[in-house]
Amino acid sequence: MTRPLRVGIVGAGPAGIYAADLLTKDETLAASGTKLSIDVLDKLPSPYGLVRYGVAPDHPRIKQIQGALHKILDKPEIRFLGNVTYGVDLKLEDLRRHYDAVIFSTGSDRDRPLDIPGIDLPGSHGAADFVFWYDSHPDVSPEWRVDGTSVAVLGAGNVAVDVARILAKNADDLLSTDITDNVHQGLKAKGITDVHVFARRGIAQGKFTPMELRELDKQPGVEVIVYPEDFEMCEASLAAAEDSNQVKTNVKILQNWAIREPRGEERRLHLHFLHRPVEVLGTDRVAGLRTERMELTGDGGVRGTGEFVDHEVQAVYRAIGYLGSPVADLPFDEERGVIPNDGGRVLDMDDQPIPGVYATGWIKRGPVGLIGHTKGDALETVTNLVADRGSFAPAEAPEPEAFTALLAERGVPFTRWEDWQRLEAHEEALGEPQGRKRIKVRSREEMTRIARGEA
Repeated sequence: MTRPLRVGIVGAGPAGIYAADLLTKDETLAASGTKLSIDVLDKLPSPYGLVRYGVAPDHPRIKQIQGALHKILDKPEIRFLGNVTYGVDLKLEDLRRHYDAVIFSTGSDRDRPLDIPGIDLPGSHGAADFVFWYDSHPDVSPEWRVDGTSVAVLGAGNVAVDVARILAKNADDLLSTDITDNVHQGLKAKGITDVHVFARRGIAQGKFTPMELRELDKQPGVEVIVYPEDFEMCEASLAAAEDSNQVKTNVKILQNWAIREPRGEERRLHLHFLHRPVEVLGTDRVAGLRTERMELTGDGGVRGTGEFVDHEVQAVYRAIGYLGSPVADLPFDEERGVIPNDGGRVLDMDDQPIPGVYATGWIKRGPVGLIGHTKGDALETVTNLVADRGSFAPAEAPEPEAFTALLAERGVPFTRWEDWQRLEAHEEALGEPQGRKRIKVRSREEMTRIARGEA
């Protein structure tokens, strides 16, 4: 192939951007003299995906990852095209006509369901919806009522901890972040005094990181409460704490919190372990949560004790995991929320690889690991793509201009890399008078107009 290898990547979050970066660094392609032309597409006018719309606003250190992603998208071989919705503006056959290979990195954007009575009552929410709201995702409603004085968060991972922290935090403490006015006002109106986090398993099985855990205790006016009766440790739990520094640190932090004297803060964040949610109570809306006390089985698992506890709460936030959404024209594993694949090679209904079609990130392996883990995942996919490059049919219209001409013909108001930089500068200018890094533009239409210089 004398022309550049054309690769389209659907999804401009960390997984897709890391895949683009690894392609530009691939030694096999470099040794063969193969040039690259990569388009990274996203349904939003902005790049960065989860880093922009899935990380809590009071996590500036994690948001700094945007700097590294920016450098990658700045590479001459890579072109960002935003506001392009796969499955609406384009089909797979369109991508196959313009690219030699396509990588899907669409992530996980739905809450995993919890099948218990009352889970659909008003006041019962999925964490993804709440996270998208406080991160001002342009495709969700700007309105959210944070009801109740006592609320429950279900889950034992970083998302559960993030949601609990935001619910307990004084809204004014977020004014140094990039939150929009509607989020600040929505959180400022809350009357929450108690946030209860419920984990089905024990203290050694929590999936949160020590950094996330410690941040719970660094909020002015918030006291973290841990209950000594939840400190059951079986043989597997002790072994986990011995083998993993993360588990050992988490256990030590929780033990220290359990034995310290109360501080008497105005708001309390309760951490409950070995409590399995079995029913959301209420008739017209959430009025409580019933949990079953669990006990460890010795191998890291748990079993029910038959003892039930009712907790008076007025809202429930479910943070038990994310699922990917079905991707047009591709097989989908609904139970796992992923595209069926083998090492990133997308598989058809007969479990055979679809030539030239790949997946990476959470849509490939499910929502596990931290943002940095997507690098290794992308490496596997890219390595297999490079190995397969002689086996898939070349694109019929590989010229970059042919693809953007198709978008223009279909009336897609797409944004380019320089458009995003214009929008980013606008957001930074909004934040500057208040000493903030930026203030997000919330509306998709406004984002697009500003980015394209039409505002």
